[in-house]
Amino acid sequence: MNRLKPEKQKQVIAALVEGNSIRSTCRMTGVAKGTVLKLLATIGKACAEYQNEVMRDLSCKRIQCDEIWSFCYAKQKNVPHKKKGMYGYGDVYTFTSICADSKLVPTWYVGKRDMPSTQIFIHDLAKRMKHKIQLTTDGFNPYLDAVENAFGAEVDYSQLIKMYGKEAETKEVRYSPPTCIGAKPVKINGSPEPDKISTSYVERQNLTMRMSMRRFTRLTNAFSKKIENLEYAVALHFMHYNFCRIHKSLRITPAMAAGVTNRLWDIEDIVALLNTAS
Repeated sequence: MNRLKPEKQKQVIAALVEGNSIRSTCRMTGVAKGTVLKLLATIGKACAEYQNEVMRDLSCKRIQCDEIWSFCYAKQKNVPHKKKGMYGYGDVYTFTSICADSKLVPTWYVGKRDMPSTQIFIHDLAKRMKHKIQLTTDGFNPYLDAVENAFGAEVDYSQLIKMYGKEAETKEVRYSPPTCIGAKPVKINGSPEPDKISTSYVERQNLTMRMSMRRFTRLTNAFSKKIENLEYAVALHFMHYNFCRIHKSLRITPAMAAGVTNRLWDIEDIVALLNTAS
């Protein structure tokens, strides 16, 4: 990777953030698979470190949180017996957050859908906020203790409990998400504004993740084989989303809208982070 010229690095990163798989990126750029993976690891670490540093004292007012499912190595039912229960094998969840106004993703966490991961994610979110926020999550129970421990009384917190209907049986068996037949807002703490209790933006962000990262696409063989590569890909995705991708309704990037940066970033700026990577 050290011999890869900046222009070629830019081509590889541009291909990855636009939803191409590792192998298709290799075919498009002529770069070897091992070199692409090494570049992903290095730039992923750099992106994670940079965003961890600059996403501080954020003036967000409304935050929405959710979890998005993926799997690593093999689907949960196919994980070998000796690897069952080990992190990085089977189901993996990425906790995501989004500012409803600037559309900034201030933090995320790749882990299990359990109490420890929820605690880490919510505590990290809390320490990045400058002021009291209105927070909305889904009905995942561990959020209750996690939010209380991280924010205390300094949060207007509510959950949006969704109700799903049973799908009608068909002869053709195929993947299909359950149909949401309703949602019930539940006030947990403080005074959340009722008309702003929503998880619509963070759920739309989950769709953006599935479209922008090939390893999140369902029913393919493009899933992550190593948990580290999944973490690197997520960090790179949010770097591009926050700093380089102009939001259609805002007409600027989320990082600009949130005051994290005053300029539009390019892929070259992401490549430049390689020089500061630890």
